[in-house]
Amino acid sequence: MDAIVAQALAKWPNVPHCYGWLALDARGNWRMRNEHAQQNNLPGDKIVHLALIGFINRNYACDEQGRWYFQNGPQRVYVDLEVTPYIAHTEPAHGFVLQTGQHLLNIEAAYLSDQGRLFLQSNDGIALLDDRDMAQCLSQLRLNDSAIADEQLLAWLEQGGTSGHVTLQYADKEVSVNYIADAAVSEQFHFVRLPRPPA
Repeated sequence: MDAIVAQALAKWPNVPHCYGWLALDARGNWRMRNEHAQQNNLPGDKIVHLALIGFINRNYACDEQGRWYFQNGPQRVYVDLEVTPYIAHTEPAHGFVLQTGQHLLNIEAAYLSDQGRLFLQSNDGIALLDDRDMAQCLSQLRLNDSAIADEQLLAWLEQGGTSGHVTLQYADKEVSVNYIADAAVSEQFHFVRLPRPPA
């Protein structure tokens, strides 16, 4: 957390929380959602100002209920998550990098969903792989220690991950790949996709 944010929190500790105005999309873009976007279920405007993106990234955290937020000075701005709290991208020099700029160093497990999405679990939590990087990672998947063909992968997904052992080859390591239903991701990894104020 930035020092200026901590100081603002100490000075104004009881500023009401904000909901629905900030979102993280499935490609790792922060989006500002005005009232029109919220009322019409629109994704909102992509934030492109680099200093603001950096400020959000540095002050992005999770509360005890699994709700992710950006601490904007004294105000907590809860984030609507299109999929997961983190989005991973492939980078030649560093492997996987999160939308916050952190390198994803210790992948504990991977998951392929019924929608064909790849999720990466690490100490930091769960990250969805940007769909634009999926083709690159498909070549790193193995089924029973052999390269996996597209039809084999589709069959594995259709059978709920029961038709063999899939692994992801990553940084000289072999990471086990499990099957997961898209709808179960937030519950399994204890985060709230759409935080809202108490009734």
